[in-house]
Amino acid sequence: MTFLVTAGKILAALLIFGIIIMLHEFGHFIVAKLCRVKVNEFAIGMGPKLFKFGRGETKYTLRLLPIGGFCAMEGEDPETEMPEALGGSGFQKEKVAPPDDGRAFYQKKVWQRILIVVAGAVMNLVLGYVLLIVNYAFCQTPNANGEVLFSTTTIHSLKEETPAYQTGLRAGDTIVSINGRRVVTADFDMVSALQSDEDGVFDMVVKRNDAEGKAEKVLLEDVTFTLNTDEAGNRYLQYDFVIVGEERTFGNTFLHALKNEYSLGVMVWRSLGDILTGKYGLNDLSGPVGTVDVIGDAVENAVTHSDRLAGLSSLLILIILITVNVGVFNLLPLPALDGGRLVFLLFELIFRRKVPAKYEGIVNFIGLILLLLLMVAVTYSDITKLIG
Repeated sequence: MTFLVTAGKILAALLIFGIIIMLHEFGHFIVAKLCRVKVNEFAIGMGPKLFKFGRGETKYTLRLLPIGGFCAMEGEDPETEMPEALGGSGFQKEKVAPPDDGRAFYQKKVWQRILIVVAGAVMNLVLGYVLLIVNYAFCQTPNANGEVLFSTTTIHSLKEETPAYQTGLRAGDTIVSINGRRVVTADFDMVSALQSDEDGVFDMVVKRNDAEGKAEKVLLEDVTFTLNTDEAGNRYLQYDFVIVGEERTFGNTFLHALKNEYSLGVMVWRSLGDILTGKYGLNDLSGPVGTVDVIGDAVENAVTHSDRLAGLSSLLILIILITVNVGVFNLLPLPALDGGRLVFLLFELIFRRKVPAKYEGIVNFIGLILLLLLMVAVTYSDITKLIG
């Protein structure tokens, strides 16, 4: 029975992860088609092919390793192609003659190529936004009065004996920033800023209404919250104030979804910055194996949770976080990623000339090798943690 449960978790996780990747590649695919670029292959996964079928000019394949996918367009690089070991046809030493029909990627106008490159990340962000709307519209547990409330960034109440009150926080204050980080939402911005601090002491800027009803910004230094540890050794934050709730309506559901996706994107971007600065190490990263494991646990929690809405909401938030991660990560200006290609296209757009294709190909190939090495290292770390 345990084997069946584990297998079910893995299959569910692979399905969810595969859908996220498929929609990313579908973004490239559909915009390429709209721009009349010939798509040779649409693949989910990397490595050896499990099965394939053809329809029209495009070959659709499912590959063994669930670590990505690709949308192979005619003439993505007129001089260099992907090595055979990675699913390509090998290197070409001579420049490829442009097709007569003008449907090669590099023959299109630069703005069209930019749209094709960013379409994958945009599709991930669209998916995240849609799932946030679904989560807020259908997966929130009502309170005792039957209301579904959104969190705001305004303080509803706090006791006079609390550290927050004693250092200046008051009911009615709207939190603007914490430790220099702008706060847009309580669910992500506020929680992230509070939990990322090591000592629980913060510089907080709030917007306060004075006696005449005019807003002013007030800096509250050293507002203190309690950092506790549960039985499993996980840290959590104990608030000493209550946040104002806004009742859900049809209109504000879309607005809160938009604000929270913005906050998620900023949180992902800051997390990537923390990795580069050394705040997080290799053991803190999760690759495909670790991601599948986390999704599998979330699926099991959603199925077994006593509050089905809460369990489903937690699963949706995880999927949203992953798809936003995929979108933001792919836009990083790194070789072999969409963001790396975007840098070359922006150079062309600004300076009206292309970077020589052979140099772009070399940079992308080196970047791809480094990215694969990182993937191997992270996967090894994931497996080590699972075994441990």
